[in-house]
Amino acid sequence: MKIAINVPLVGKEEISAVTSILRKGALTSAASQGGKHVQIFEKSVASFVKSKYAVAVNSGTAALQAALYALDIKPRDEVLVPSFTFVATANAVVSTGAKPIFVDILKDNFTIDPDDIEKKITKKTRAIIPVHLYGNVANIERLSEISKKNNLPIIEDSAQSLGSTYKRKHTGTFFEMGCCSMYPAKVMTSGEGGFIITNNKKLRDKLLMIRNHGMVHGYDTKIFGLNLRLPEINAAIATVQMKKLSGFLKIRKNNAQLLSKSINDLEIKLPQQRKNENVNWYLYTIITKKRNLLLKKLNEKGIGAASYYPIPVHKTPYYKDKTKLPVTDWAAEHVISLPIHPKVTKKNIEFIAKTLHEVL
Repeated sequence: MKIAINVPLVGKEEISAVTSILRKGALTSAASQGGKHVQIFEKSVASFVKSKYAVAVNSGTAALQAALYALDIKPRDEVLVPSFTFVATANAVVSTGAKPIFVDILKDNFTIDPDDIEKKITKKTRAIIPVHLYGNVANIERLSEISKKNNLPIIEDSAQSLGSTYKRKHTGTFFEMGCCSMYPAKVMTSGEGGFIITNNKKLRDKLLMIRNHGMVHGYDTKIFGLNLRLPEINAAIATVQMKKLSGFLKIRKNNAQLLSKSINDLEIKLPQQRKNENVNWYLYTIITKKRNLLLKKLNEKGIGAASYYPIPVHKTPYYKDKTKLPVTDWAAEHVISLPIHPKVTKKNIEFIAKTLHEVL
């Protein structure tokens, strides 16, 4: 039995959409508003998360880059980011010439620690990027207070949290911009792709230029930009996936509840939703003192459990940052994520639970 940690669910509808575009030959568009399918997809995203605008780009990393460019982040600026995240969060900052300042996380849900943010704000600080890790929602109230008090814009890294809400409001819509990913392992996919959510028309107009070499009408570059465009094929796949997203999320929630019920007697800490929070269950992450042993045994049984992230960004060879982040270091040694994606069956859940009981 092989149970992957996350797999894309692509069906005949996606294949049909791609085939249709290939037959027509309009594979991409350099128009300022994007191609036909890009525009349709953007409207579907805005409708789903209840934002005014969505701007599609070719990856979640590109979404972060475009958002930083839109805020005019420059060399020698500082941007506060968690280290307990995928490296793209910090790399996007470095790509602007700015410096990522690493911040610790909260122990209860692995999101950025507001107290540590306040300690690390300097005259050079220009923005904050909280990550809604595993689909968990960062502390919105505290982040809002800090943002207003220090006049600092916030870019939500919502790469893992599409569909997660707090007080019925979607992640990515609380502050200036939210950045999502459509990598194959996410809750929905376009192959490669991402998008930025915003309610600010000026930012939206800048993002449209940034993803298209800073142009509006062609050869009239007005601001710095790159080719961050989402191809029509990927947009068509994403549009089909958006129609299926609510169903995907429902299955993930059901699987998470079933797994929690099956293993709540074990000496591990199960994932918990905070008050007013509704997570998308992108990753079902437990805490255990026997992480390495458990990971080895689960993988031997064909269960694609994984550790996100055993090496925090600040400790990677590229960054070699000596900042002390005790909760980050603790989390990196104790977390395991278990498969609960829509292809995971009740029988799979029972097998995962049985294996956990055998090992623990």
